[in-house]
Amino acid sequence: MLAAMSASPTPGRESGDRCPGALRLHAADDGALARVRLPGGLLTSHQAEVLAGLAEELGDGRLDLTSRGNVQLRGLPDGCGAALGGRLRAAGLLPSDRHERIRNVVASPLCGLDGPAGPRDARADVADVDVDVAVDVQAWARALDALLCADRAEQQTEAEAETSDLSGLSGRFLFGLDDGRGDIAALAPDVTLIAERDGRHALLCFGTTGPALRLAVGDAPRAAVLAARAFLAAVRAGGVKAWRVRELTPEQRPSPERLAERLAAAGIACSLVPHVSLVPRVTLPHGPAPQLGLVEGRDGRWALSLAAPLGRLTAGQWRLLARAAGRDGDGELRVTPWRGIVVPGLTARAAAAHRAAFADAGLVVSSGSPWHGAGACAGRPGCAKSLADVRADAAACLTGTLPGGAGALPVYWSGCERRCGHPGGRWVDVLATDEGYRLAVRDDAARPAPTRTVPARPVPARELADAVAAARTTT
Repeated sequence: MLAAMSASPTPGRESGDRCPGALRLHAADDGALARVRLPGGLLTSHQAEVLAGLAEELGDGRLDLTSRGNVQLRGLPDGCGAALGGRLRAAGLLPSDRHERIRNVVASPLCGLDGPAGPRDARADVADVDVDVAVDVQAWARALDALLCADRAEQQTEAEAETSDLSGLSGRFLFGLDDGRGDIAALAPDVTLIAERDGRHALLCFGTTGPALRLAVGDAPRAAVLAARAFLAAVRAGGVKAWRVRELTPEQRPSPERLAERLAAAGIACSLVPHVSLVPRVTLPHGPAPQLGLVEGRDGRWALSLAAPLGRLTAGQWRLLARAAGRDGDGELRVTPWRGIVVPGLTARAAAAHRAAFADAGLVVSSGSPWHGAGACAGRPGCAKSLADVRADAAACLTGTLPGGAGALPVYWSGCERRCGHPGGRWVDVLATDEGYRLAVRDDAARPAPTRTVPARPVPARELADAVAAARTTT
């Protein structure tokens, strides 16, 4: 029988942030691990080829996609840091050594590729909005990344540098750029920008619960930087160690009124919006993750949305994507926070042909696949803390009759209580313990506190696939 439980808020952090990066590698049982940040999930086909080469020449020949739309290389040898960093810099994948771990920026991956972000809002005061207008949040991602990398040059005084240098952000702090469809808002970022349908304004808030500030689209990236500085100032003022906004109590969080004063001092006009629910399609429930398959655009071009099985690709699969983008697309790939990849700029014929080729190569190209929305941590033997080979156990479930589909909850297998890389929002938690797997339906966005439902005992191995299938369809 399932029992409902509430989790207590995360306490202040007692230890330092050990989140890996491209320069500060993590020592795992299978070798060193490097995490390469891709703000907005954006990279060129050439950059993708460079990553494939690094995976083969320095790593274990595979690439892992993360829940922040970044890429990880595993199995790296000791002493490879200099060579790795040099090749990443040459490819434009490491524009700032000082700020490389804070470049966690996720953006709506289908922005500009699938037509308007959603239906016309029914409220009378916005009924005349032009729904064909869409803000390019990928341009926001590029502008925000440039500001993050240039942070030191923008400091005006030593006092400001001491209190708000952005390199002090945790490697887990997340910027979310939502084009209005709600997909990124569902991930509960720390600083969230949400485009409004008029194409002229955006909302800025901490998390996605409001209150929010309405400001001009062109000011959005700079306003996000100021919001991150306000968070750092609040952490310092409160004398706490916090990596995420949600780790601060309501009293410790920077108020929207104080943030509005910061924006005004920087020349950014804004107005307070008391409730985010005043804006179309950003209220709970949030928008879904992108569906897999062919995506028709308004300009006669198509995109192809697909996923990596359990978030991992071989270098050969990765090269297949890079060459499709370079030869038949617009030369760009978009890595999604749902461990997927979008290949934009294809003709209808090329998109259909590549979809078949990707399926033959073992990639997930349909939302009806049981592998859609499924993920797992590294598990044994790569991680010493893992209690099971979770990837093998997950594959055993997914190759059976476990249903997927658009309505299925995401599911994630974790080898220990840390649950590294788990998805946000509502998801099925398959946790390895000394006694076997325990299942939970968790909701990290629940208020007033995250909730979960857990069984009274571990699920027997013979029943695991059926239990996970039932949990994924929980309403």
